[in-house]
Amino acid sequence: MLHAHSGLRFLILLFLLTAIIKSLAGWFSKKPFGKSDNLIAILLLSFTHIQVIVGIVAFAMSKLVRGGLADMAATMKNGDLRFWTIEHGITMLLVVVLITVGRIKSKKADTDELKHKKGAIFYIIALIFILWGGVIKPYALGRGWF
Repeated sequence: MLHAHSGLRFLILLFLLTAIIKSLAGWFSKKPFGKSDNLIAILLLSFTHIQVIVGIVAFAMSKLVRGGLADMAATMKNGDLRFWTIEHGITMLLVVVLITVGRIKSKKADTDELKHKKGAIFYIIALIFILWGGVIKPYALGRGWF
């Protein structure tokens, strides 16, 4: 389950970067919000929600997390354990909210320029959180890429 969760992050990063690039290009070039923009956003949203389900299952199955939850006082004093027990999950749930809200705001915007702008802003903020809580910090803690 953990390998699936780790692998899905790269698929999400691919779609997120594509959505950001297309949104920025559409926003600054005043391009229409087309079918490909919509498809990328839908796929990003879908893979993100699948990732959350896989992540919750991995969280529930993790011996590390169960140990962390058993003694929260000790967990809060241990940076690695605190990250996996609390910080990673909260950060990634925030990412899901940002991507979901970005999709909704983008979809409901009145003009194509606003659709691109709202998507770009929410997706860029989500990318920053993903890079910290889903790529850089786990790698720094010795988890590697998978």
